[in-house]
Amino acid sequence: MQVILAPNSGFCFGVKRAINITYKTMENSDIPVYTYGPIIHNPQVVNELKRKGVIPITTLSEDTKPGKLIIRSHGAPPSVFSEAKRLGFKIIDATCPFVKKAQQYAKILRDKGYEVIIVGEANHPEVISIAEYADVNLSGLPNRQAGDRQGAKVINPEDLFEPIQVSEKLGVIAQTTIPVHYFQKVVKLLLPYAKELRVYNTVCEATVLRQKSTLELANKVEVMIVVGGKESANTSRLAQLLRDSGKETYHIETSDELKETWFKGKSKVGVTGGASTPDWIVKDVMEKIRKL
Repeated sequence: MQVILAPNSGFCFGVKRAINITYKTMENSDIPVYTYGPIIHNPQVVNELKRKGVIPITTLSEDTKPGKLIIRSHGAPPSVFSEAKRLGFKIIDATCPFVKKAQQYAKILRDKGYEVIIVGEANHPEVISIAEYADVNLSGLPNRQAGDRQGAKVINPEDLFEPIQVSEKLGVIAQTTIPVHYFQKVVKLLLPYAKELRVYNTVCEATVLRQKSTLELANKVEVMIVVGGKESANTSRLAQLLRDSGKETYHIETSDELKETWFKGKSKVGVTGGASTPDWIVKDVMEKIRKL
């Protein structure tokens, strides 16, 4: 059986950068090292860092001993930065540069008087971080399944929504890991409801390349294995894109989840990893498939 790895799979630039910053911060640190939330959405990596003394926290309080606070690759709202400073934490910003750019665009749109739409998942930490940079009052876009974050309206492109009335000036940005065609879909639907529509395509190029190469590989194999954290938005979307294409697809975190029945009668298997999936987990999965 042939096991083929998709090009552009595994750690993206932003994740590699965040992990490298974390390890560098740990070196010779004489004060506690924290991450604001898990540094990336991969439990194996987070657990490995925990064993090395890096403590993930989700809230800031007077009860936590101040130390070095690493802002994860998804970024954090401005209020987190100000509260961390107030409590005496030394901030190490590992926000992905592409997320940082989306935050900056949100602020630019807000400052120029645009009502801001963020296309993405309302509860995703990246979207939460971006939304606080766009703290305007959006009141004219009722949605059946869209969420509000601060003043920005968040639209999940996979949900149904009905734009009824919007401001004359509407600005749209995207969660960096959503598929481009989802972003295009929302922009197209919003177009008739704004006299002026400004769009910043903040979808990460690495996300686009990963999705494209994965779908191309899927056309050459009989089954696809997607490796990555179940909480990882980009990994889950990768699996969903493959299923939507009609390809038999399984999303796993580690090789322990592989089942021999998936590969019966198959001669070609494709493997891909999400942006937060380390190479060693992907290699382990490929080796076990070969043994099966």
